[in-house]
Amino acid sequence: MIKYKNKEQIKTLAEGGKILSKVLDQVIKKTKSGVTTGQLNALAEELIAGYGGIPSFKNYKAAWAEHAYPAALCVSVNDEVVHGIPDDNRILKDGDIVGLDCGLKYKGLFTDMAKTVAVGQASPEAKKLISVTAEALNVGIKKVKPGRKLSEVAQAVQRVAEKNGYSVVRQLCGHGVGFAAHEDPQVPNFWPADGIRDLVLDVGMVIAIEPMVNMGDWEVATLKDGWTIVTADGSLSAHCEHTVAVTETGFEILTK
Repeated sequence: MIKYKNKEQIKTLAEGGKILSKVLDQVIKKTKSGVTTGQLNALAEELIAGYGGIPSFKNYKAAWAEHAYPAALCVSVNDEVVHGIPDDNRILKDGDIVGLDCGLKYKGLFTDMAKTVAVGQASPEAKKLISVTAEALNVGIKKVKPGRKLSEVAQAVQRVAEKNGYSVVRQLCGHGVGFAAHEDPQVPNFWPADGIRDLVLDVGMVIAIEPMVNMGDWEVATLKDGWTIVTADGSLSAHCEHTVAVTETGFEILTK
């Protein structure tokens, strides 16, 4: 069931989203060759606490997972699509691309955000993948408006990815957010999407739109840690995400 947010709740979500954006920007500045993914997670957790928030990913128990997620920040490197678990022994190197995904609980409400960045001198192909994924997110967001269908957002994202020769992951999708880290509805990045009902967007809906774009095929697999999702063919993957509210005139990006 979709849980709508009123104007005051959306205002609070925007406050939390601004904090989350600041946290991620500061983590990105430290995402350099020689830094460990564990160090990035420790920084994110410290920053969130300093802003008066709570990391919503840490100890999150998904219905499909055998154990809770152990960190505040998901750090997914190269062929890792999402949910990469930070590790103090995982050292980033020049040329890596890194997906940084973080969730925040602030004043009882939840926001979610992700960016993929290059470490040092990444290849032109890797940089293009990152750029196209960010473009797909922006184009999808611009489709958000009362009366529009969820499928229109999904198709917009898919078109940007596929016209550049990439694929969008189909086993995972975006989601509602606000009163919990994950809520209805599911927000796919492709259409038609089996098992997902096409909804009409309405004022007060808050959704996390998050394209996951692969350089190769769209199929993915889960590593033995039970969380890290990787491309099945070993190709590079990028991930971008914003929390977006449906407003009377269109949309508001809450994580900016």
